[in-house]
Amino acid sequence: MTDPALPSTSPVIGWDLGGVHVKAALVRDGRVVEVVQAPCRLWEGVGAIDDALGLLPEVFRGQARHAVTMTGELTDCFSDRTDGVGQIAEWAARTLRGPVAIYGGRAGLVAPEAARRAAADIASANWHATAALAGQGVRAGLLVDIGSTTADLIPIRDGLPAATGYSDAERLETGELVYTGVVRTPVLALCRHVPFRGRRTALMAEVFATTADVYRITGDLPAGADQQDSADLKGKSVPESETRLARMIGRDHGEGGAADWRALADHVAEAQLRLVHDAAARLLSHPDMPGDAPFVVCGAGRFLAERLARRLGRAGIAFTDLIAPRLPSGEGAEWASTCGPAVAVALLAEAALGPTSPPSDRSPS
Repeated sequence: MTDPALPSTSPVIGWDLGGVHVKAALVRDGRVVEVVQAPCRLWEGVGAIDDALGLLPEVFRGQARHAVTMTGELTDCFSDRTDGVGQIAEWAARTLRGPVAIYGGRAGLVAPEAARRAAADIASANWHATAALAGQGVRAGLLVDIGSTTADLIPIRDGLPAATGYSDAERLETGELVYTGVVRTPVLALCRHVPFRGRRTALMAEVFATTADVYRITGDLPAGADQQDSADLKGKSVPESETRLARMIGRDHGEGGAADWRALADHVAEAQLRLVHDAAARLLSHPDMPGDAPFVVCGAGRFLAERLARRLGRAGIAFTDLIAPRLPSGEGAEWASTCGPAVAVALLAEAALGPTSPPSDRSPS
């Protein structure tokens, strides 16, 4: 790592290091210059982050100030979350070129050497960064960030994240974390029975198909969102997705037509929407949530979040619209939605670090 006294004019790179993807956003002078995502097989070990880093444009391996948030600490290559936080922070400190700060959510920015002591604040706090930035544009609302694997539903009150839970376990209890996403979720996790050609059939207890197949069939899956292997290690055309979905009900692809597989995909998509709907309805019923509070929507599953907002009669505001003056146009803005936490942590860190504000080397009290 280079001298931490880089000038405040140097760029900031925000990192969201997950167990499936590495996401990064380059920010300079308050503007997002570039946003990228690469697959990361972190379950194979920390070296997988090096592999993902090698897939990114050269600028992300250059000198900068770095702000890191993470969800990869829960990956089963680590003994526990504290170990995961520590190892990922250590990777960042020794690999990234320039000073590194770890995003600790409610604890602020933390030095890498203090990460293990602050693990409870750092672990999977990427949602906090997105909600904190969204709160700069919306005083009250519900952040609905639906990604490839999970959905975060975070109340915003008085311009601040107002989640009742903080850890993954707490937010699973409160409904602020719904463990469902638009790429990696097994179809079996969404329903047990489905209709097919006039009959009600049980699903096979196998991971033959995932939501990436479902939304490829419906036409909703954003380009580039599915960066990992399919369940059968085969291709990602619509017919191949239909084949995998057919196996979920013990059938071959030729036993149905395109309309049959589309109807089946629509049913599974509705089951997933219902899971998020029920969690959102509970959060919206809170007495402190205004009746006209909008949804702030983002993530690879932004299309699903927008659908949810319409169903619940709420205005839907794109996270990227809130920060539009700071975003590149076109495809860059779309990636900023998919990689919201990386964008958020970069913008928040640039404002917080300034020329002389290094991260704390102490764990929070």
